Amino acid sequence: MMMTLFMQAAAPDRTSGSLLMFATVLATFVLFIYIFRPARAEHGVEKTRLAYLYERKEQTYENLRDLNFEYKAGKLSDADFTGMRDSMEQDAAALLAEIEDLEREAQSRRGVTA
Repeated sequence: MMMTLFMQAAAPDRTSGSLLMFATVLATFVLFIYIFRPARAEHGVEKTRLAYLYERKEQTYENLRDLNFEYKAGKLSDADFTGMRDSMEQDAAALLAEIEDLEREAQSRRGVTA
């Protein structure tokens, strides 16, 4: 009698095995969705053209400083330095001209004369 009780208790139940398998698959699925779901896009403040140009101006000035540093460190030849500097200075001049035009236009819309 004792032997039959022990054998009955030790035999695995198919229902508990199926339930365990279902729980494992469900947990894997939920974890997969949690990890790979698309992130919420944070909408920042939209930049005006003027703000964009100011950022570009600062970046161009920083690039010119870096270029001068690399030239003084001996990493660039005279010809490379001159060509790159001239190109960056032309970009900076174009940015400054556009900034000036936009600021003048904004002032005229407000009725302020310069």
